[in-house]
Amino acid sequence: MELIQNLLNLVIPPITVVFLCLILPFFFVFKFIHFILRHIFPEKMRGKVVLITGASSGIGENLAYEYAKKGAYLVLVARREESLRKVAEKAGQLGSPDVLVVPADVSRVDQCKKFIDEAVNHFGRLDHLVCNAGIGSYCAFEDIPDVTNFVPVMDINFWGSIYPTYYAIPHLKRCKGKIIVNASVAGWMTAPRGTVYGASKAALIHFYDNLRIEVGPEISIVVISPGFVESEITQGKQLTKRGKVEQDQGIKIVLRGIGIPFESAGDCAKAIVTGACRGDRYITEPWLYNMLYLLRVLCPELVEWTSRLVYRSLRSPS
Repeated sequence: MELIQNLLNLVIPPITVVFLCLILPFFFVFKFIHFILRHIFPEKMRGKVVLITGASSGIGENLAYEYAKKGAYLVLVARREESLRKVAEKAGQLGSPDVLVVPADVSRVDQCKKFIDEAVNHFGRLDHLVCNAGIGSYCAFEDIPDVTNFVPVMDINFWGSIYPTYYAIPHLKRCKGKIIVNASVAGWMTAPRGTVYGASKAALIHFYDNLRIEVGPEISIVVISPGFVESEITQGKQLTKRGKVEQDQGIKIVLRGIGIPFESAGDCAKAIVTGACRGDRYITEPWLYNMLYLLRVLCPELVEWTSRLVYRSLRSPS
């Protein structure tokens, strides 16, 4: 067995290189043609049903407005009913024929089943499931007094997308629908003081990459990786090391102090909806963060060294 393994170690790499050299030109031609066709014939959303979690503010709120402009029926989900109703009213003014508001907590599996059922019972179908709900956390791991304080990060950021996905799959298959999941650049890029948050987003990316294989081609999956975007999280609303969701202006000051410009939630949402309707598999917004991915793959030591410098230069905001 060891002899076979050693032989494979010698043979597989050159075979792989030769295969890539032969197939890549045809692959890139196919990708280019597919890219042009997707731009010419994007998905039309008029009359289709879109469910958005975390729709009461930030990116989720603006996603509702972008889908409304395209004439989609909307199901808006979040815990704050009053905020949802304000978003629903504006979405109606922007062009959505009907907006269903469902107050719910995505970390509760029973409530996720309930809002999927309500959406389908009300509209009779489901075309896009947008898993957008999330919570931020910004803390050095060794500073956490009780590690279980950060369980809600995984409950909301990970399971808060998995639960509705599970119940939505049969309905999405009937409509050849889409799942749009809001992960983060932090899911594949090192983020100082973002250990648990980054882990929750990395879990999302890996889960949906695998699910794409299982449910395709009946259901398409779009993974979103936003960078610094204006939202409640970047305004300082975080799960603190004490296990409470609080508005921490110190976090906002630190994030602004990095010197990277923040994209507006409206611009981010517009790019997401455009890309999702175009059939993109991955959307990184702003686009410039794609360069960080290249650095991560090609120069991991450089990224680690830079991240360590950033980590040491940041003062704990809590």
